[in-house]
Amino acid sequence: MWDAAFPSFLIGLREGLEAGLVVSILVATLVRADARSRLPQVWTGVLAAITLAMSFGAVLTFTAASLSATAQEAFGGTLSVIAVAFVTAMVFWMRRSARSLSGEIKEKVTGALAMGSGVLILTSFLAVGREGLETALFLWTTAQAAGESSGPLTGAAIGLLLSAALCWGLYRRVLRINLTKFFTATGAVLIVIAAGVLGYGLRDLQEGGVLPGKAAYAVDLSGSIDAGSWYSTLVQGVFNLTPVMTWLQVFCYAGYLTVVMTLFVRGLRATTPKPASGRAAPAPDAPTPARRRPAWVVPVAVVTVPALLAGLAVAFGRPKPGAAETVAVSEKDCGEGFTAPSPGRQTFQMHNTGDKTAEVYLIDPATNAVYGEIEGLAPGTTRALVATVADGAYAWRCVPSGGTAVTSKAVRVTGGGAAKAVVPVSEHDLSGPLAQYRTYVDEGLAALVPQTRTLADDIRHNHLGKARTDWLTAHRTYAALGAAYGTFEDFDQKIDGRAAGLPDGVHDKDFTGFHRIEYGLWHGEPATSLTAPAQQLAADAAGLRKAFPHQDFDPTDLPLRAHEVLENTLQFELTGDTDEGSGTNLATADANLAGTRELLTVLRPLLTSRAPHLLPTVDADVARLQKLLDSAHHGSHWTPVGQLDATARARVNGATGQLLEDLSPVPDLLEIRKSA
Repeated sequence: MWDAAFPSFLIGLREGLEAGLVVSILVATLVRADARSRLPQVWTGVLAAITLAMSFGAVLTFTAASLSATAQEAFGGTLSVIAVAFVTAMVFWMRRSARSLSGEIKEKVTGALAMGSGVLILTSFLAVGREGLETALFLWTTAQAAGESSGPLTGAAIGLLLSAALCWGLYRRVLRINLTKFFTATGAVLIVIAAGVLGYGLRDLQEGGVLPGKAAYAVDLSGSIDAGSWYSTLVQGVFNLTPVMTWLQVFCYAGYLTVVMTLFVRGLRATTPKPASGRAAPAPDAPTPARRRPAWVVPVAVVTVPALLAGLAVAFGRPKPGAAETVAVSEKDCGEGFTAPSPGRQTFQMHNTGDKTAEVYLIDPATNAVYGEIEGLAPGTTRALVATVADGAYAWRCVPSGGTAVTSKAVRVTGGGAAKAVVPVSEHDLSGPLAQYRTYVDEGLAALVPQTRTLADDIRHNHLGKARTDWLTAHRTYAALGAAYGTFEDFDQKIDGRAAGLPDGVHDKDFTGFHRIEYGLWHGEPATSLTAPAQQLAADAAGLRKAFPHQDFDPTDLPLRAHEVLENTLQFELTGDTDEGSGTNLATADANLAGTRELLTVLRPLLTSRAPHLLPTVDADVARLQKLLDSAHHGSHWTPVGQLDATARARVNGATGQLLEDLSPVPDLLEIRKSA
C-alpha cells in the first residue's frame, strides 16, 4: 500500500505543515499579545476550513460516481490537470514565502486584532482553507490514479499527523527545522510526482475522448516489465509512470518536468535572504467590547453551512436512489410502469409478475442493441438492473422460458451524450465462425492421428529418444486444438487426462494418454511397459477424429473458448502442474496460444463490429506473450517452468493474466440473447 500512500503522505505533510505553521504563528502571536480570549476565533476559522475541504472532497467523489464511465475519465483527467496546476503554484509560492511567512502572518494578526472577531476568523480560514482545498483535490486525484482510496487516505493521514507533531514542536520551541531547505527538498519531489499526475490525467482525457492519440503509444515495455512486480507497482504508485504510455503523455511529462524543474532550480539560485526587520510590531489596541452572542453559534454555522452545501450538490448532482423505477415483467406484458428516464446511470427495479422465469433486456428497439440485462428473473421476485442511459430510444424485451418474446413500447431520451450497448449475436451470426473453427479442428485431428501412430511405432521399436521428440510434436498438435472444458467429450480425458485425483496417481490403471506416456519416457520406463499406452493413445486419437464431425458443439461455447483455453494454461501449464517429467509446459502454453489465436481469427469480424478497440489491445497482448514464450525456446529445447528465474516467470504470468483480462469481455460481447 506504500506505493499508493507516498504521494498523499508527502502532500499531507507539506500542506499540513504549511497550514500548521500558519495556525502556530496565529496562536503564538495572540498568546504573546495577551489575547488568549481570541483563540476560539482562530479555531473556528480552522474548523470552517477543514469542513470546507472535506465537503469539497465529498462533492468530487459523489459527482464522479454519478457520471458514465467515459465522463468519469474526462472529469478525473480535468481535475488531475487542475491539481497539477495548484501543486505547481503551491511549490513556487512556498519556496518564495518560507523565509518571510512568520512576519507576514504576524502583521495580518495584528491588523485582525484591531478589526474584530470576524476578520480574525476570516484570516485563519483563508490561511488554512487554501491548503485544505489543495489537499482534498490532490488526494482525490491520487486515489483515482491508484484505483483505491485506502492507501492515499492512510498516507495523507500519516502526513497530517506528522505535520501536526512538527508544528507542535516548533510552537513549543523543542524542535528546530530549516523550513527553507524542507520546502525546497519536498518541492522538488512534488514536481516529479506532479509530472506523473499530469501524465495520468492526460491519459484519462484520452480515454474520455477529450484528447486524441489514445492508441498512439510511444512506450510499450509491458513485454519486458512485469506490471505486477513490486518495483513496477512502486514506480506506478509513486510517479504514475506505466509500462505503456502514449506520445502525448511522454511529451507532456518530459516537457513539464524539464520546464518546471528548471524554473524551480533557477529560482533557488536567485533567491536571497531578506533582511530581518528591526521594527517591533506595534502593540495591538485593546479590543472593543462587542455585543455578546452564544459561543456555539459561529462554530456550528461554519461547520453546518459547507456540509449543507456539499449535501445539496451531491443530492442534486446525481440520480436519487429512491427514484429507481419499478418495471413489471410477465409473459403477457413487458415494461409496465416504464417511463422515459433521465440521462445518466439509472437503476430499474425489475419485478416479475408472471408465472414463468424470464430473461429481461433493456434494448434499442431499432437495432436490438442491449444496454442492460437480467437472466433468470424468477416469478414473484424483484432484481435491480443498472444501466447508463443517454440520448436515444429505449424499450424492454422480456423472454419468458418456453414462451414468446414481448417488447414494450419505446420511449425517447434526449441529452446525456452516448451510452455503450452490445449488439446482439444470433446463432446464425456464430454459424460461420463455428464452421471455420470445426474445419480447423478437423484438419488438426487429421494431423494428430498419424503423429500418434508414429509415436506408438517409436516405442514399439524401442526408439525412445525419437519417441520423446515425436511425443512433443503430437502433444503440441493436440493442445493447439483448444481442448478446454470437455470440448471433445470423453476423449479429452483419455487423450490428455492428468493423474491428479486418481487413487494410485501416475501408477493408476486409468492413467492414460499423453501424460502417461510422458511419465514413462522421462522416468526410465522400458518400451515394453509403454507400448500398450502408446497404442491406446493412437486408437483414441483415431476414434476422436471419427467422432468429432458428429459431436455437438454449442455455438455459445465458441466465444468461451477464447478465454478458457488460456485459463487452463495459467492454471496448469504455467504452474508446472501438468509436467510429468518432460519440462515442456511452455511448449504446451505456446500451442494453447496458437489455438487462442485461431479462435480470435474466426471471431474477428463479430468482435470488430462490436468492440473495435478490443482487438488491437488483444493483438498486442498476444504478441507480447508470444515473444516471452519464444525466449524460452532454444532449438528443440524448451526451458522448464521450474527453471525460469523469478523475473521471467513473473513476466510470463503477468502477460498471460493481462491477455486473459483483456479477453474477458468476449463471452459477454458474443453472448446469444434470447429473442423468442
